[in-house]
Amino acid sequence: MFKHAKHLYGFGGSGGNMEDSAQTDIQGWDAIDDHRTGTAGDRQTSEWLIAQARAAGLVAQQEGFGLSRWILESCTVRHADVVADGVPMFDGGTTGAQGVSGRLSLLEGEAAPDSATIGLGSFGNAAGTANRALADARKAGSHRALVAVSNMDPRVTGLALNNADRFRTPFGPPVLQVATEHERWLRGAAARAEPVTLTAHVGFETATGTNVVCPLPGREPDLAPLAVLTPKSAWWVCTAERGGGIAVWLALLRHFDANRPRRDVLFVATSGHELGHLGLDHFLTTNARRDAHAWMHLGANFAAMGSRIRLQASDADLLGTARSALAAAAVSVATTTPLGERPGGEARNIHDLGGRYVSLLGTNPWFHHPDDRWPVTVDLDRTRRIIDAARVIASALV
Repeated sequence: MFKHAKHLYGFGGSGGNMEDSAQTDIQGWDAIDDHRTGTAGDRQTSEWLIAQARAAGLVAQQEGFGLSRWILESCTVRHADVVADGVPMFDGGTTGAQGVSGRLSLLEGEAAPDSATIGLGSFGNAAGTANRALADARKAGSHRALVAVSNMDPRVTGLALNNADRFRTPFGPPVLQVATEHERWLRGAAARAEPVTLTAHVGFETATGTNVVCPLPGREPDLAPLAVLTPKSAWWVCTAERGGGIAVWLALLRHFDANRPRRDVLFVATSGHELGHLGLDHFLTTNARRDAHAWMHLGANFAAMGSRIRLQASDADLLGTARSALAAAAVSVATTTPLGERPGGEARNIHDLGGRYVSLLGTNPWFHHPDDRWPVTVDLDRTRRIIDAARVIASALV
């Protein structure tokens, strides 16, 4: 189900104009067909980013962190002769090879569950109140297991996956995520309280995730640096989800190499995004360079077709700077996280430390979906305009 990365290095040069670089960088990301943390694709992505920095005349390095990587063995839900393959939630429980059996029951409107019941729910941006019902069932731990139907967007069916925010501290029963197409027969079985068998049999192997860190010296090294942060891992290829952040990160790296700033700029690309921000946690725990003047978080999905842009900042000054730059670049902001509210994405880690930050995210119909690929899902024109805005924002912070 999860493929190994191909060894493709043909994309991602450092030269050329900004328009060429944006497309080339996103294609370079898309050419690596596995970005999961701790995989060959994760390491290949780090090597590719380091090569881009080297081509710009800078020295970047990998910083590794350990994890126990899940290896899927047999992950299915079976009812009579009907079988659905799935992927367990990586911060939930697991089963043995034989799985567990029980009566299937709808979570929403369910009477008090018992330990012989397997609950059926759904999750995703289009799942509405079902998200809360599933979260409550996981927390309560009263079911033998749970089946979770992926429902990220009504226009994009299939198996999109949920992030494992508690990867280091898994909890609750096994939860098997299955594709949207299985919802009808599963609901029918649940309505009749029929028995199903759920298997979430996995192995574990020791692995290493890799961050990329690239310091760019400024003219006044005694000043606290600007940190430019973007995630570099994902469940699948996830090009519109992650490729925009990568393209802006590389564009800013090249810009400040050519236009040396007053402050140092620290470029950080972290793995472990889908696993509770493992890579960023490692960086913030082990790296003395975390105390930045400000953080610029290049988050998920702002490169996606139809994305509704979300702006986040720690204070009114940073929010105003970002709003003005985006407006000047004709980039519409759909929502703004209220000041003081815990933000989404990796910006939340910076918020929790009391750091200053400005953060850009968006929505994506193909969020966490294997069909999120170049060129179909990417709004390249808007990504180029966001690069223009990002250069203005970053220049104001150095």
